[in-house]
Amino acid sequence: MIPLSVPNLKGNEKKYLLDALDKGWVSTSGSYVTKFEQDMAAYLNTKGAAAVQSGTAAIHLALLLSGVNSENEVIVPTLTFIAAVNPVKYIGAEPVFMDCDDSLNMDCCKLEDFLKKECQMTPLGLQNKRTNRIIKAIIVVHIFGNMADMERLRAFADEYGIQLIEDATEALGTCYTQGEYKGQFAGTIGDFGAYSFNGNKIITTGGGGMLTAKDDKALEKAKYLAAQAKDDPLHYTHNEIGFNYRMTNLQAALGVAQLECLEDFIQIKEKNYQYYSDAIKSMEGFELLKFHDKTRSNHWFYSLLIQKSGLSRDTAMKKLKEADIETRPIWQLIHTQKMYRNNQTYYIEKAPFYRNSVMNIPCSTNLLRKDMDHIIQMLKSL
Repeated sequence: MIPLSVPNLKGNEKKYLLDALDKGWVSTSGSYVTKFEQDMAAYLNTKGAAAVQSGTAAIHLALLLSGVNSENEVIVPTLTFIAAVNPVKYIGAEPVFMDCDDSLNMDCCKLEDFLKKECQMTPLGLQNKRTNRIIKAIIVVHIFGNMADMERLRAFADEYGIQLIEDATEALGTCYTQGEYKGQFAGTIGDFGAYSFNGNKIITTGGGGMLTAKDDKALEKAKYLAAQAKDDPLHYTHNEIGFNYRMTNLQAALGVAQLECLEDFIQIKEKNYQYYSDAIKSMEGFELLKFHDKTRSNHWFYSLLIQKSGLSRDTAMKKLKEADIETRPIWQLIHTQKMYRNNQTYYIEKAPFYRNSVMNIPCSTNLLRKDMDHIIQMLKSL
């Protein structure tokens, strides 16, 4: 089977892991945790970073530090992995679901309409006229490594006094190459940025995540909350509810090694994407979705639009599986999930189309050219 996306562990991973083991630091303390945070901050050009157990944990902490509570609402995309939305419910707040545009990211035109037509400014903040709840934050997800329109999103957040949380779990290394935010990375333009190092991400720690923040004090508070909110670690005094969200030193050792390879991985991803794209251009009915021209994308996942081919997505996936090629559909839309069916949506129109018409094809950084040729030949035969 040619897998969809698997880790590439050909750097210093073993060396650093053995070093951590030899020194006996395997839990949530150790030099590699500190180094990984420092290296990430240096790469992203941020003042700091907080290593945590998952991207989900990073989003949860970002919501808490944004002041979101059970009386608030958070605007979220429906086309995303559910981990971007569930933390809203952890706090007891309610999500409001937005449609996607043709980049698969949040539709900023519909978002603007919603903010102008369905909301009003009050002394307490932006109020949803339908529910009377205060909208406290927006979670934007950079889908498959494709940058959302951060120029418009940042402007909306500033205009309406809303916290902007970037779910950059799929977009480590994606950055603007022109425009207002030229040189800035995904996850560094919002008030908070969340990253993931799950096994299928462009770099991995097996599990784990990272949080960045505009405010240094917020980042320090995140580290405090992630370590069980210890005010006196000797006598175990805790003045707030904390969480067991710290990354382990072993995970961080992997992360340090993987981060050393990130730019090489991005080059491989881009090269492989172009190889696929050149081949697929000649296939009638197939289209490989593009990444924004104003950015250097990390090209994490490749999205194949098959709607014009006349094949159903599931039929195409079944035939590719029979040829030992793993593919994946886009996630079930979050607003259709059982837990969220009663939440407010705003003109969800394009997301169902892309949900039913797109599949992801193998994109690992250690994908062999002969395997890509096999995939291309099988696509031609569908």
